[in-house]
Amino acid sequence: MITDAKRTEPRAWLSEVASVALVQSVQDAHRAYRNFFDSLSGKRRGRRVGRPRFKSRKDGRQSFRLTRNGFRLRPGGRLFLAKIGDVAVRWSRDLPGEPSSATIIREPDGRYYASFVVEIAPTPLPPVEREAGVDLGITRLATIACTAGTRRDVVNPQYLARAHRKLVRTRRALARKARDSNNRAKARRTVAVQHGKVARARRDFHHKQALRLVRDNQAVYVENLDIAGMVRNRRLARAVHDAGWGGFVQLLKRKAERHGRTVHVVSRWLPSSKTCSACGHRMESMPLKIRQWTCPGCLSVHDRDHNAALNILAAGRAERSNACGAQVRPPLGVAQGVETGSTPDTAQPCGNPHPSGRRARQMVTNNEAESRYEVHVDGKLAGFLEYRDVAGVLALVHTEVDEAYAGQGFGAQLAKYALDDVLARDVKISPLCPFVAKYIDKHPEYRVTVR
Repeated sequence: MITDAKRTEPRAWLSEVASVALVQSVQDAHRAYRNFFDSLSGKRRGRRVGRPRFKSRKDGRQSFRLTRNGFRLRPGGRLFLAKIGDVAVRWSRDLPGEPSSATIIREPDGRYYASFVVEIAPTPLPPVEREAGVDLGITRLATIACTAGTRRDVVNPQYLARAHRKLVRTRRALARKARDSNNRAKARRTVAVQHGKVARARRDFHHKQALRLVRDNQAVYVENLDIAGMVRNRRLARAVHDAGWGGFVQLLKRKAERHGRTVHVVSRWLPSSKTCSACGHRMESMPLKIRQWTCPGCLSVHDRDHNAALNILAAGRAERSNACGAQVRPPLGVAQGVETGSTPDTAQPCGNPHPSGRRARQMVTNNEAESRYEVHVDGKLAGFLEYRDVAGVLALVHTEVDEAYAGQGFGAQLAKYALDDVLARDVKISPLCPFVAKYIDKHPEYRVTVR
């Protein structure tokens, strides 16, 4: 197709461009349309993909990509590009390996960059015991709560807010220039230079903070924020963009993958700010203007961000080690000949098929000495649901099922037994465990137990 287009008079200029770049552009367009149609039909998961937009000559950022046939590294640090020739390069660092592709980028400020794809071997860090929960914010970029009981606040440099006055001045000068004039092009480049300084400073700060988090903690837990929804608030949009939460979390994930660490994302529906991290009491509402509050259940005084970080840490650790991800509803099985009862006053035996052919003996009990509900299979502990009694409220904090019994519905059996127990005793609960919270959402009859 490209060869035929070059032979036509309207497309003769394609011969002046490296064929490798043209092929890559066609492949990119094909992939974009395939993702678009797969998203419309439901084959592609995740957010809905919009209609592909073709590049324009008026776009401030231009780029093209070359594979190994289209570029070559010359001795002396020069870069050879097909149909262009040797280009002088100011290298920011030595390449750690042989590049497989190169992308040439022209930024809106007029600077050119070469970005290389290089395979990098993982560099695992020595394992540590500490884990951290991170609450992202605007006043502070991040509030970090660690399992060691320490707290660290990362200030938000607000690079965009610092440069706001200068950007307003340069934008005003740009608006006064005649359209399509050379002076307007110069003014546009001046604005782009200021935005580039802000972006580079923010990116550098994010790199340093993400690397420190990954080095100090074996696992990092962050909240899955709805950033696209937040920026619809015109009063917060600039501050949210200035913080750059999305870019920071992506850097955190990449560095964790490279250094053998774990980044776990907690559900955005977790009420981390308005749930007491000490007793589990949940407030009806928590406006953004409230930065410090006192829990009416246990009278603990909380800093809003630090309390949210503690809840994110607890929820993340529970989700990594408990039954979350397994089926909430118990699997279908053979009906029992004798009903075991509808109240949890005594242990509830039940039976699932055993690999040997006999029926495995299961028992769900309330181990008050250990403050947890337990499920035993043939006398072996298969899982448990921990709880804490705080001022008459039962906080269900953690559910865990052994890997050997995963996917068999034991987490659901524990949740059902615990909720039946609190119903029979007329006790209110605080479902801090995400698995129990999901179980209650799917079984509305237990919502009366939630305080």
